[in-house]
Amino acid sequence: MSELTLQAKELDAADALAPVRSRFLLDDVVYLDGNSLGALPAHVPDRIADVVRREWGELRIRSWEESGWWTAPERIGDRIAPLVGAAPGQVVVGDSTSVNVFKAVVAAARMAGEERTEILVDATTFPTDGYIAESAARLTGRTLRAVTPAEVPHALGPRTAAVLLNHVDYRTGRLHDLPSLTAAIHAAGALAVWDLCHSAGALPVGLDAHGVDLAVGCTYKYLNGGPGSPAFLYVRRELQPRFDSPLPGWNSHAEPFGMQPSYDPAPGAVRGRVGTPDILSMLSLEAALEVWEGVGIDAVRAKSLALTDFFLSCVAHYAGDRVESVTPTAHGERGSQVSLRCENAGDVMKRLIEAGVVGDFRPPDVLRFGFTPLYTSFAEAERAARVLGAVLG
Repeated sequence: MSELTLQAKELDAADALAPVRSRFLLDDVVYLDGNSLGALPAHVPDRIADVVRREWGELRIRSWEESGWWTAPERIGDRIAPLVGAAPGQVVVGDSTSVNVFKAVVAAARMAGEERTEILVDATTFPTDGYIAESAARLTGRTLRAVTPAEVPHALGPRTAAVLLNHVDYRTGRLHDLPSLTAAIHAAGALAVWDLCHSAGALPVGLDAHGVDLAVGCTYKYLNGGPGSPAFLYVRRELQPRFDSPLPGWNSHAEPFGMQPSYDPAPGAVRGRVGTPDILSMLSLEAALEVWEGVGIDAVRAKSLALTDFFLSCVAHYAGDRVESVTPTAHGERGSQVSLRCENAGDVMKRLIEAGVVGDFRPPDVLRFGFTPLYTSFAEAERAARVLGAVLG
């Protein structure tokens, strides 16, 4: 047994989160792609079977009230809220990340006022965010300028209406400085919109503490909600009376069953809703969130940093200079993934998967490894690096 193998065993023995792994359905595969799709919580299949057979099959339409279907978007939003540092009543679940980004950016531009004519978007963002920001700018009569997060403070000005930024870069795993960037955006009189897809459930966000205006996040990565599970939208409480959604729907009407010809938005975060929610996917997410019982986000962050530190050490030992990390080493600049650059990265990832180590590949040359502290062990981190070294030859 190697020194690193022994170290991994000791770290796992001391890991307070190790028992949480049993709450998931896992096998012998080293699964390091939770930054794309989280693992299945063990109790979700039985919960969904009950929803289908009893709530839908027996209660049918009565379940909208008797089984709490109608209030699920706000109820589940309140369950996610503490994981992103938000008080109750500010998070609503529903629709996709893309749809919620659209709602948030358009609403932010509208709230900023007509004299503010420019929207800034993260130039390193996931492509869809850029596409949507461009559409939002056209719709609201604004211009769009792409800048890197580091350039934001110098790009801000009296014309800036809103800024759309990613908390964690999806390619490199770089964690951007949400508190200071939000403060700079506010100092310029603009609104801050954050995409939390790669940070929600992986690290503390502090939406309320840092005065974030609007935020969006997906739930199928570190929140383990399942393929395509609904996203969430955060609207800071003080802004809710002014939140003007570009997608008003009957679900966000003050009297949804009044069937009024004119739109009167409901109070609170509910006005972020649009149409009938996807109940099966939403209740799957609600069940998945039960794995967080007794788990604090600070403990998750501490383990995340320990895991990624250890993995980087193991990679240095087993792979040497055959790979290059593009993920920052500084804890304050790192999310919960490690991205490595190497030659023939696509083929390398295929061979890793064949050897029982699942990460993913991003063109042209990046291997991504996501670490989900709720179920990833230090032994798996060591094994992944060891197999990587063997694959590289």
